[in-house]
Amino acid sequence: MANFDTDLFVIGGGSGGVRAARIAGNYGARVMLAEEYRVGGTCVIRGCVPKKLLVYASRFSHEFADAAGYGWTVPAPTFDWGTLIASKDREITRLEAAYVANLTRSSVEILRTRAVLEDAHTVRLLADGRRIRARHILIATGGWPSMGNGIAGIEHVISSNEALDLKELPERILIQGGGYIAVEFACIFSGLGSQVTLVYRGDNILRGFDDDVREHLRTEMERRGIRIICKRIVEAIEKVDHGLCVELSDHDDIVTDQVMFATGRRPNVSGLGLETAGVKLDAKGAIAVDEYSRTSVPHIYAVGDVTDRIALTPVAIREGHAFADTVFGGKPTKVDHTQVPTAVFSEPELGVIGLTEAQARERFLRVDVYKTTFRPMKVAFIGGQARMLMKIIVDGASDRVVGCHIAGPDAGEMIQVLGIAIKMGATKADFDATMAVHPTVAEELVTMRTATATYVREAAE
Repeated sequence: MANFDTDLFVIGGGSGGVRAARIAGNYGARVMLAEEYRVGGTCVIRGCVPKKLLVYASRFSHEFADAAGYGWTVPAPTFDWGTLIASKDREITRLEAAYVANLTRSSVEILRTRAVLEDAHTVRLLADGRRIRARHILIATGGWPSMGNGIAGIEHVISSNEALDLKELPERILIQGGGYIAVEFACIFSGLGSQVTLVYRGDNILRGFDDDVREHLRTEMERRGIRIICKRIVEAIEKVDHGLCVELSDHDDIVTDQVMFATGRRPNVSGLGLETAGVKLDAKGAIAVDEYSRTSVPHIYAVGDVTDRIALTPVAIREGHAFADTVFGGKPTKVDHTQVPTAVFSEPELGVIGLTEAQARERFLRVDVYKTTFRPMKVAFIGGQARMLMKIIVDGASDRVVGCHIAGPDAGEMIQVLGIAIKMGATKADFDATMAVHPTVAEELVTMRTATATYVREAAE
């Protein structure tokens, strides 16, 4: 029998890797975890958590503006970027310490180094050259910002990583991209007082989301002063005396102080020694895995963004837990990647689960759509113009709710709770039978009784 230094070696200390290591350790496995940067990974260190803190900060500007309508006299507010970033850094340090403590309690040995595969059972630690023989290996190295093809002046461009640690708030910023990260940071910087331009190659932001949600968010963002330019890309950036001159594909020039690319993230697989160990990648460059997160090498597994299944922190955590249950807990566990609720922390906030209207109409013979837009009481009282969107997609044959899309305050909180019902197969009749909580914006979800549209198509012969 081969001698192993550890039962499990985890490469990557992000959400998926940490959860897998902890659960495996709790099952009694000997576990080592290598992290070359900071424990916590993308979500805790340079993603969800620090971004959400900046989202909270950016929303205060709207609260101050609205307060007068409710009788408050508020002196002209001022904002200090340095204070926010210092506070954010303290919180991230606290969370990292908590992650380390939890790993330690689960008897996980943390190695502060990059680790690469040398063969199917061996990893090499770059810090000291030491080689570790592992019975099982888990790759959880996450994703990394993709900056696209090299363009002139790319050295002047930052990603979302650097945006969280800027020395000062830019007066003007141009963001290229139209997905989660791009729209979230556009709203963050706008709320904090920057002049924001968003450039996107597609015909509208948030490709893959429901079309009504995409149009609603774009309208609201533009109403808040964000300039959105679609069907364009950045072709060159030049440093000039008064900032950065950005040339777009239509040859228009925009002068700004900062340029950020949020053009997607790619699986972080470079330099890991995957080919040496025989681990195969899929057509998108992600690690190919089966339903148990097993790679092409039977005892090497991968979870999280590096597999490019659903790039969300809770998904990575669930995959890491399922891996540990399967390999060390004697409980083979598959992760269900359907009906996953998610939120976009834009302004307004989005919460979505399930199918878009277009997807439902392709899949079902009859689709009933329930949709409403309205001004929430909070803003209507002071004459505000912000509107909320709620949309429910129903399979007309079974009455099952197959999609729900919300744009407005606390959309993320609502979709988390709705996700339980929809995951359980709730029908529109179940929604209708639920008593409303009044007065709330959420009550609209159970009071929409008449379909705004019904689509019927003939079955294919």
